[in-house]
Amino acid sequence: MQLGNDLNILVVTPHFYPENFRINDFAEEFVKRGHDITVLTAVPDYPNGQFHEGYGIFKQSRELYKGIKIFRAPLIPRGSGTNIRLALNYISYVMGAIFTSLFLLKNKFDIVFVFEPSPITVGIPAIFVKKINKIPLCFWVLDLWPESVVSAGNLNKTSLIPKILNQIVKFIYKHSDKILVSSNGFIDSIEAKGISRDKIEFFPQWAEPIFKPIKSTKYLLGDIPENSFKIMFAGNIGEAQDFPSILEAAKTLKYNTNIQWIILGGGRRKSWVKTKIDEYGLEKCFHLLGSFPLEKMPEFYAHADAMLFSLKDEYIFSITIPAKVQTYLACGKPVLAMINGEGGKVVLDANAGLVCPAERPDRLVENILEMNKLAVEDISQMGKNARMYYDENFERSFLFKKIENIFKTMCLSTKST
Repeated sequence: MQLGNDLNILVVTPHFYPENFRINDFAEEFVKRGHDITVLTAVPDYPNGQFHEGYGIFKQSRELYKGIKIFRAPLIPRGSGTNIRLALNYISYVMGAIFTSLFLLKNKFDIVFVFEPSPITVGIPAIFVKKINKIPLCFWVLDLWPESVVSAGNLNKTSLIPKILNQIVKFIYKHSDKILVSSNGFIDSIEAKGISRDKIEFFPQWAEPIFKPIKSTKYLLGDIPENSFKIMFAGNIGEAQDFPSILEAAKTLKYNTNIQWIILGGGRRKSWVKTKIDEYGLEKCFHLLGSFPLEKMPEFYAHADAMLFSLKDEYIFSITIPAKVQTYLACGKPVLAMINGEGGKVVLDANAGLVCPAERPDRLVENILEMNKLAVEDISQMGKNARMYYDENFERSFLFKKIENIFKTMCLSTKST
């Protein structure tokens, strides 16, 4: 293969269409650029833990979507997301993906690309294909293991499970030819596992092209007053997002009827959030609107005065940049962040909003009241700063060209050895 030729790429990912993950946009764009894309993924079960309608272990196992060939591995759905159920989900995916990859070995792939939002064990079937086909493997780390597992599972990092996971992680990193990281905060941890710094490269996430500043058209927020100060959260309603602190802030401000909270999305903690809305008497100010198609999200964002994101006070989250950061910035919206570390640093560097430490609802309340008092022109300038920073640091076409060149360089290097 010569530099400049189209590539035959195998993408290995635990999640793909109809689940909403950034890898969908990657695959669609690379097809448009003339590359041949095959995706090895799982039967979709995110975010609710059950198979999506029309899918099952033996249903829709092969699919063609926008020119992308999809092979789906059977797995045990994550269900309610208990530690045991997640472990079964992860293990069954690895076994199912290795089995499914046997049907792909006749393909002459140039490179394997791993998209790793979690679990990192998605790299194991990718290594299997790499070894059989003798092709390079590029691994994109979006969730740092075993640190994230220790945090989410309340495990002692010196206990047996983290030690086993650490050895698995070392094995996967060792057999990856290139490791991309979505946050610079991940680099030290990966180097500490014996990986050369030359093998690691910062490669941030981007926002899909539909995310851009738009003017609000038809009002989509029902009975929520249009002239209120609307704080909007979009994404997973899970443990990591620290909804106890968000709800505590909402409870403090519930008598300020001008402040309204709009939550878009679903997840494991949604039913718990519903009970707390009733318990705290937040029915008039805290609104769970549910999940909507990705293409509808910018229309909802257009109605927000500020976009909210938060993560718990855990080391792993302090070195993570949540994917919604790029999405919020791309839409040119002011940001309220309750987070430590890298994610908050982006907002401050962009001068695009106000940041407070993780798990500090009192400080979040202060920032909300401060932003609510700002002149319209000042809030508008925060939004303009957000989009400007996005264009300078996360612009989609620049990042696609960068990773395309990374792939081609890796392929040429493999051919020459």
